[in-house]
Amino acid sequence: MADNPKAGSPQDTPAKALPGEKLQKVLARSGLGSRREMERWIEQGRVTVDGKPARLGDRVTQRARINVDGRPLSTAPAQQTRCILYHKPTGEVCSRKDPQGRRTVFERLPKLKSGRWISIGRLDYNTSGLLLFTTDGELANKLMHPSSNIEREYMVRVMGEWDEAMLQRLLEGVMLEDGVARFSDIQDGGGDGINHWFYVVIMEGRNREVRRLWESQGLTVSRLKRVRYGDVFIPSKVKQGQWVELDNKEVKSLYRMADLPLKDLKRGSVKEREQMERQFSKRKGPGAASRPGRKRR
Repeated sequence: MADNPKAGSPQDTPAKALPGEKLQKVLARSGLGSRREMERWIEQGRVTVDGKPARLGDRVTQRARINVDGRPLSTAPAQQTRCILYHKPTGEVCSRKDPQGRRTVFERLPKLKSGRWISIGRLDYNTSGLLLFTTDGELANKLMHPSSNIEREYMVRVMGEWDEAMLQRLLEGVMLEDGVARFSDIQDGGGDGINHWFYVVIMEGRNREVRRLWESQGLTVSRLKRVRYGDVFIPSKVKQGQWVELDNKEVKSLYRMADLPLKDLKRGSVKEREQMERQFSKRKGPGAASRPGRKRR
Protein backbone atom coordinates (compact mmCIF):
# COMPACT_ATOMS: atom_id res chain seq x y z
CA MET A 1 0.00 0.00 0.00
CA ALA A 2 1.40 3.38 -0.94
CA ASP A 3 2.46 5.74 1.83
CA ASN A 4 0.44 8.95 2.43
CA PRO A 5 2.21 12.16 1.32
CA LYS A 6 4.23 13.63 4.14
CA ALA A 7 3.11 16.85 5.72
CA GLY A 8 4.84 19.76 4.14
CA SER A 9 5.15 18.14 0.72
CA PRO A 10 4.95 20.48 -2.30
CA GLN A 11 1.31 19.65 -3.05
CA ASP A 12 0.32 20.65 0.51
CA THR A 13 2.29 23.90 0.57
CA PRO A 14 0.06 26.96 -0.05
CA ALA A 15 1.16 29.44 -2.72
CA LYS A 16 3.16 32.22 -1.14
CA ALA A 17 1.59 35.64 -1.56
CA LEU A 18 3.77 38.15 -3.36
CA PRO A 19 4.87 41.04 -1.13
CA GLY A 20 3.64 44.58 -1.63
CA GLU A 21 1.14 46.04 -4.10
CA LYS A 22 1.23 46.49 -7.85
CA LEU A 23 3.13 49.65 -8.69
CA GLN A 24 0.43 51.09 -10.98
CA LYS A 25 -2.15 50.70 -8.21
CA VAL A 26 0.03 52.63 -5.76
CA LEU A 27 0.61 55.39 -8.31
CA ALA A 28 -3.10 55.68 -9.14
CA ARG A 29 -4.07 55.84 -5.46
CA SER A 30 -1.70 58.75 -4.96
CA GLY A 31 -3.83 60.79 -7.36
CA LEU A 32 -1.56 60.88 -10.42
CA GLY A 33 -4.02 59.23 -12.80
CA SER A 34 -5.86 56.04 -13.64
CA ARG A 35 -4.15 52.64 -13.43
CA ARG A 36 -4.12 52.38 -17.21
CA GLU A 37 -2.43 55.77 -17.48
CA MET A 38 0.11 54.78 -14.82
CA GLU A 39 0.93 51.64 -16.81
CA ARG A 40 1.75 53.87 -19.79
CA TRP A 41 4.00 56.04 -17.59
CA ILE A 42 5.87 52.93 -16.44
CA GLU A 43 6.32 51.77 -20.05
CA GLN A 44 7.57 55.25 -21.01
CA GLY A 45 10.30 55.07 -18.36
CA ARG A 46 8.91 57.92 -16.23
CA VAL A 47 8.95 55.87 -13.01
CA THR A 48 11.86 54.48 -10.99
CA VAL A 49 11.82 52.26 -7.89
CA ASP A 50 14.82 52.35 -5.56
CA GLY A 51 16.86 54.05 -8.25
CA LYS A 52 16.08 51.53 -11.02
CA PRO A 53 13.69 51.92 -13.98
CA ALA A 54 10.32 50.42 -13.11
CA ARG A 55 8.73 47.64 -15.17
CA LEU A 56 5.15 46.51 -15.58
CA GLY A 57 4.43 43.84 -12.99
CA ASP A 58 6.64 45.40 -10.32
CA ARG A 59 5.30 45.27 -6.78
CA VAL A 60 6.34 47.72 -4.07
CA THR A 61 6.17 47.96 -0.30
CA GLN A 62 5.86 51.06 1.87
CA ARG A 63 9.67 51.19 2.13
CA ALA A 64 10.13 51.56 -1.64
CA ARG A 65 11.59 54.84 -2.93
CA ILE A 66 9.41 55.76 -5.91
CA ASN A 67 10.28 58.64 -8.22
CA VAL A 68 8.05 59.98 -10.98
CA ASP A 69 9.71 62.21 -13.56
CA GLY A 70 12.66 62.50 -11.17
CA ARG A 71 10.55 63.64 -8.21
CA PRO A 72 9.99 61.54 -5.08
CA LEU A 73 6.46 60.24 -4.55
CA SER A 74 4.76 59.72 -1.23
CA THR A 75 3.07 56.30 -1.32
CA ALA A 76 0.60 57.26 1.39
CA PRO A 77 -2.91 57.83 -0.05
CA ALA A 78 -4.19 61.38 0.13
CA GLN A 79 -6.23 62.08 3.24
CA GLN A 80 -8.22 64.83 1.55
CA THR A 81 -10.22 64.85 -1.64
CA ARG A 82 -11.61 67.37 -4.10
CA CYS A 83 -14.42 66.59 -6.51
CA ILE A 84 -15.82 68.85 -9.21
CA LEU A 85 -18.44 68.62 -11.94
CA TYR A 86 -17.68 69.96 -15.42
CA HIS A 87 -20.23 70.60 -18.17
CA LYS A 88 -18.36 69.34 -21.23
CA PRO A 89 -19.24 70.95 -24.56
CA THR A 90 -18.97 69.06 -27.82
CA GLY A 91 -15.64 69.61 -29.54
CA GLU A 92 -13.43 68.75 -26.55
CA VAL A 93 -11.46 65.55 -25.93
CA CYS A 94 -11.01 63.84 -22.57
CA SER A 95 -7.25 63.24 -22.88
CA ARG A 96 -4.71 65.61 -21.30
CA LYS A 97 -3.06 66.35 -24.64
CA ASP A 98 -4.37 65.90 -28.15
CA PRO A 99 -2.03 65.22 -31.11
CA GLN A 100 -4.48 67.07 -33.37
CA GLY A 101 -4.37 70.17 -31.21
CA ARG A 102 -8.02 70.02 -30.18
CA ARG A 103 -9.16 71.57 -26.90
CA THR A 104 -9.14 69.18 -23.93
CA VAL A 105 -11.51 69.09 -20.96
CA PHE A 106 -8.61 69.78 -18.59
CA GLU A 107 -7.89 73.27 -19.98
CA ARG A 108 -10.79 74.99 -18.20
CA LEU A 109 -10.42 73.25 -14.83
CA PRO A 110 -8.95 75.04 -11.80
CA LYS A 111 -5.18 74.58 -11.46
CA LEU A 112 -3.92 72.42 -8.61
CA LYS A 113 -0.77 73.12 -6.56
CA SER A 114 -0.37 69.41 -5.81
CA GLY A 115 -1.88 66.26 -7.31
CA ARG A 116 -3.92 66.31 -10.49
CA TRP A 117 -7.48 66.09 -11.72
CA ILE A 118 -8.53 62.58 -12.69
CA SER A 119 -11.52 62.13 -14.97
CA ILE A 120 -14.17 59.68 -13.74
CA GLY A 121 -15.02 58.11 -17.07
CA ARG A 122 -14.99 59.81 -20.46
CA LEU A 123 -17.28 61.37 -23.03
CA ASP A 124 -16.50 61.25 -26.73
CA TYR A 125 -15.72 64.29 -28.86
CA ASN A 126 -19.30 64.83 -30.03
CA THR A 127 -20.98 64.19 -26.66
CA SER A 128 -21.67 66.93 -24.12
CA GLY A 129 -22.77 66.95 -20.51
CA LEU A 130 -21.77 65.88 -17.04
CA LEU A 131 -18.16 64.90 -16.44
CA LEU A 132 -16.81 64.32 -12.92
CA PHE A 133 -13.23 64.93 -11.76
CA THR A 134 -11.49 64.06 -8.50
CA THR A 135 -8.02 64.22 -6.96
CA ASP A 136 -8.53 60.76 -5.40
CA GLY A 137 -7.22 58.10 -7.78
CA GLU A 138 -8.67 55.25 -5.75
CA LEU A 139 -12.15 56.80 -5.91
CA ALA A 140 -11.89 57.32 -9.68
CA ASN A 141 -10.75 53.73 -10.27
CA LYS A 142 -13.58 52.28 -8.18
CA LEU A 143 -16.26 54.36 -9.87
CA MET A 144 -15.00 53.48 -13.36
CA HIS A 145 -14.72 49.74 -12.72
CA PRO A 146 -17.39 47.69 -14.59
CA SER A 147 -18.39 45.97 -11.32
CA SER A 148 -19.56 49.31 -9.89
CA ASN A 149 -22.87 49.10 -11.81
CA ILE A 150 -23.47 52.84 -11.62
CA GLU A 151 -26.31 54.36 -13.63
CA ARG A 152 -25.39 56.87 -16.32
CA GLU A 153 -28.33 58.80 -17.75
CA TYR A 154 -28.24 60.49 -21.14
CA MET A 155 -30.55 62.82 -23.02
CA VAL A 156 -30.46 61.70 -26.65
CA ARG A 157 -32.06 62.98 -29.86
CA VAL A 158 -32.47 60.36 -32.56
CA MET A 159 -33.43 60.65 -36.22
CA GLY A 160 -35.58 57.99 -37.84
CA GLU A 161 -38.70 55.92 -37.40
CA TRP A 162 -39.16 54.06 -34.12
CA ASP A 163 -41.87 52.05 -32.37
CA GLU A 164 -42.52 50.36 -29.03
CA ALA A 165 -41.16 47.04 -30.29
CA MET A 166 -37.80 48.70 -31.01
CA LEU A 167 -37.65 50.22 -27.53
CA GLN A 168 -38.42 46.82 -26.03
CA ARG A 169 -35.54 45.25 -27.96
CA LEU A 170 -33.19 47.93 -26.64
CA LEU A 171 -34.33 47.16 -23.09
CA GLU A 172 -33.99 43.40 -23.50
CA GLY A 173 -30.55 43.60 -25.11
CA VAL A 174 -29.04 43.57 -28.59
CA MET A 175 -25.79 42.05 -29.80
CA LEU A 176 -23.02 44.57 -30.55
CA GLU A 177 -19.47 43.81 -31.73
CA ASP A 178 -18.26 43.66 -28.10
CA GLY A 179 -21.17 41.65 -26.70
CA VAL A 180 -24.77 42.10 -25.64
CA ALA A 181 -25.72 45.63 -24.53
CA ARG A 182 -28.97 47.15 -23.31
CA PHE A 183 -30.59 50.19 -21.80
CA SER A 184 -31.84 49.64 -18.25
CA ASP A 185 -34.44 52.39 -18.75
CA ILE A 186 -35.91 54.43 -21.62
CA GLN A 187 -38.16 57.44 -21.10
CA ASP A 188 -39.92 59.45 -23.81
CA GLY A 189 -38.68 63.04 -24.01
CA GLY A 190 -40.97 64.20 -26.82
CA GLY A 191 -40.29 65.72 -30.22
CA ASP A 192 -41.75 66.40 -33.66
CA GLY A 193 -41.20 64.82 -37.05
CA ILE A 194 -38.26 62.48 -37.50
CA ASN A 195 -36.38 64.00 -34.52
CA HIS A 196 -37.30 62.57 -31.13
CA TRP A 197 -35.83 62.93 -27.64
CA PHE A 198 -35.36 60.10 -25.16
CA TYR A 199 -33.81 59.73 -21.73
CA VAL A 200 -31.84 56.48 -21.54
CA VAL A 201 -29.86 54.80 -18.76
CA ILE A 202 -26.87 52.48 -19.13
CA MET A 203 -24.91 50.69 -16.41
CA GLU A 204 -21.54 49.93 -18.03
CA GLY A 205 -20.38 52.92 -20.05
CA ARG A 206 -18.64 51.10 -22.90
CA ASN A 207 -17.13 53.13 -25.72
CA ARG A 208 -19.90 54.92 -27.67
CA GLU A 209 -22.44 52.49 -26.18
CA VAL A 210 -25.49 54.77 -26.39
CA ARG A 211 -24.81 55.69 -30.02
CA ARG A 212 -24.12 52.09 -31.04
CA LEU A 213 -27.33 50.82 -29.43
CA TRP A 214 -29.50 53.23 -31.40
CA GLU A 215 -27.48 52.66 -34.59
CA SER A 216 -28.10 48.91 -34.26
CA GLN A 217 -31.78 49.72 -34.88
CA GLY A 218 -31.11 51.86 -37.93
CA LEU A 219 -31.48 55.23 -36.16
CA THR A 220 -28.98 58.09 -36.09
CA VAL A 221 -28.03 59.95 -32.92
CA SER A 222 -27.97 63.67 -33.72
CA ARG A 223 -27.52 64.95 -30.15
CA LEU A 224 -26.19 63.28 -27.00
CA LYS A 225 -25.76 64.74 -23.53
CA ARG A 226 -25.04 63.03 -20.20
CA VAL A 227 -27.27 64.45 -17.47
CA ARG A 228 -26.62 62.12 -14.50
CA TYR A 229 -23.88 59.93 -13.06
CA GLY A 230 -25.21 57.80 -10.19
CA ASP A 231 -26.89 60.22 -7.77
CA VAL A 232 -25.19 63.31 -9.20
CA PHE A 233 -27.22 65.42 -11.68
CA ILE A 234 -25.92 68.27 -13.82
CA PRO A 235 -27.21 71.57 -12.33
CA SER A 236 -29.12 73.86 -14.67
CA LYS A 237 -26.92 76.82 -13.67
CA VAL A 238 -23.73 75.13 -14.92
CA LYS A 239 -23.54 75.92 -18.62
CA GLN A 240 -21.22 74.35 -21.19
CA GLY A 241 -17.55 74.96 -20.42
CA GLN A 242 -18.24 75.70 -16.72
CA TRP A 243 -17.37 73.72 -13.60
CA VAL A 244 -18.67 73.61 -10.04
CA GLU A 245 -17.38 72.14 -6.78
CA LEU A 246 -19.49 69.24 -5.50
CA ASP A 247 -21.11 69.73 -2.11
CA ASN A 248 -20.71 67.44 0.91
CA LYS A 249 -23.82 65.39 0.09
CA GLU A 250 -22.71 64.72 -3.48
CA VAL A 251 -19.17 63.75 -2.45
CA LYS A 252 -20.54 61.38 0.21
CA SER A 253 -22.69 59.83 -2.49
CA LEU A 254 -19.65 59.18 -4.70
CA TYR A 255 -17.76 57.43 -1.90
CA ARG A 256 -20.85 55.42 -1.01
CA MET A 257 -21.24 54.27 -4.63
CA ALA A 258 -17.55 53.31 -4.67
CA ASP A 259 -17.89 51.50 -1.32
CA LEU A 260 -14.93 53.47 0.07
CA PRO A 261 -14.54 55.30 3.39
CA LEU A 262 -15.19 59.02 3.06
CA LYS A 263 -12.12 61.28 3.06
CA ASP A 264 -11.94 64.85 4.31
CA LEU A 265 -13.31 67.25 1.74
CA LYS A 266 -10.82 69.88 0.65
CA ARG A 267 -12.30 73.08 -0.74
CA GLY A 268 -10.74 75.25 -3.40
CA SER A 269 -8.97 78.49 -2.63
CA VAL A 270 -10.77 81.82 -2.32
CA LYS A 271 -9.49 82.72 -5.79
CA GLU A 272 -10.96 79.52 -7.26
CA ARG A 273 -14.31 80.10 -5.57
CA GLU A 274 -14.39 83.61 -6.99
CA GLN A 275 -13.56 82.21 -10.43
CA MET A 276 -16.40 79.70 -10.09
CA GLU A 277 -18.91 82.40 -9.15
CA ARG A 278 -17.78 84.71 -11.96
CA GLN A 279 -18.54 82.11 -14.61
CA PHE A 280 -22.15 81.88 -13.40
CA SER A 281 -22.62 85.63 -13.80
CA LYS A 282 -21.79 85.46 -17.50
CA ARG A 283 -24.47 85.40 -20.15
CA LYS A 284 -25.78 82.07 -21.34
CA GLY A 285 -23.18 80.59 -23.66
CA PRO A 286 -23.82 79.31 -27.19
CA GLY A 287 -24.99 75.76 -27.57
CA ALA A 288 -26.55 75.48 -24.11
CA ALA A 289 -29.81 73.97 -25.26
CA SER A 290 -32.84 73.85 -23.02
CA ARG A 291 -33.89 70.47 -21.68
CA PRO A 292 -37.06 69.01 -23.18
CA GLY A 293 -39.81 67.84 -20.89
CA ARG A 294 -39.55 64.27 -19.65
CA LYS A 295 -42.57 62.00 -20.00
CA ARG A 296 -42.94 58.77 -18.05
CA ARG A 297 -43.66 55.69 -20.13
